[in-house]
Amino acid sequence: MKILITGANGMVARATIEHCRNLGDQVVSKTRQELDIADQTTVFEFFENEKFDAVINCAAYTNVDGAETEIEKCYAANAAGAENLALASKKINCAFVTISTDYVFDGANSGFYTQRDTPNPQGVYGKSKLAGEIKVRDAYARSIIVRSGWIYGAGGTNFLSIMHKLLADGKKIKAIEDSYGTPTFAGDLAVRLRELAELDLPSIYHVTNSGDGTSYAGFARELCRIKNFDTELLESSSAHDLKRPAPRPSSSKLACLFSEKFGLLAMPEWKKSLADFLEQN
Repeated sequence: MKILITGANGMVARATIEHCRNLGDQVVSKTRQELDIADQTTVFEFFENEKFDAVINCAAYTNVDGAETEIEKCYAANAAGAENLALASKKINCAFVTISTDYVFDGANSGFYTQRDTPNPQGVYGKSKLAGEIKVRDAYARSIIVRSGWIYGAGGTNFLSIMHKLLADGKKIKAIEDSYGTPTFAGDLAVRLRELAELDLPSIYHVTNSGDGTSYAGFARELCRIKNFDTELLESSSAHDLKRPAPRPSSSKLACLFSEKFGLLAMPEWKKSLADFLEQN
C-alpha cells in the first residue's frame, strides 16, 4: 500500500511509519512543518500531485492543559485539520483513518465506554477532538475514526512514557489513584491503525490494549513490579490535588463493540505490552 502518515514527528506516527515500512508499504510521512493540515489550500495542492491507497492522520494538538488557552490552535489541528484531510482523501478516493481520544467522554461511567455511549467532553481538547470526529464523518463517509487513550511508547514525552526513566533515576513520582483508563502501547496502536486502513470499513473504533484497565498508580505499580523498582518512590495522589487547568474524565476506559466481529484479533493485554515496552526501552 502507498500510505500517507501525518504528524510524522509524533510518537504514534513514528511507530506507525516503522510498522508500515516493515510490511513493505510505500510510506510518505509529513511533519507539521512539511504539511500544515490546518491549511486547506496546502493540503489540497499536496494531494493533487499524489495518489495514496490510505491516509493515516496522526497529526494533532495534544497539550490537554495548553488547549484551555490555545483554543484556536487546538481546533485548527484537531477539527479543521482532520476535516481537510478527509476532504482531500475523498478527492482521490482513498481510505482515511484519523485518531480521536477517550477524552470525548465525561468520566461518569465507571465501566467501559463503547460506541453506544454518547460523548460529553469536558475540556477544550476533548471538545476539539469530538468536533473533528463530526467534521470528518460529514466530510467523507469512508472515514475511520479511532478513539484511543493513555498512549505511551518509545520517544514519548508524556508521563506514562517517561515514568520508567524517572523511577530508574530514583526520583519520586506522584501516582494518581483515582483516574482510570486503558493503557495503549503505541506499537500496538500502530499495528491496528494499519489493519483498519486495509480493512477500509468506515466506523468508529475504540483501540486500546485489552484487560481491565487501571489507574495511573496501578500502571506505576505494575511498572515497578516488572523492573523491580522501589515502590517507596510512588507517592499516592488524587487528580484533584494536582489542580491542572483542564478537566479530565475520572474514568475513560474504552472497549470496542466491532473489532473482533470484523475479524480483528483482540489487542494484547496491557501488562504484557508494558513489559515488552520496558524490555526494549
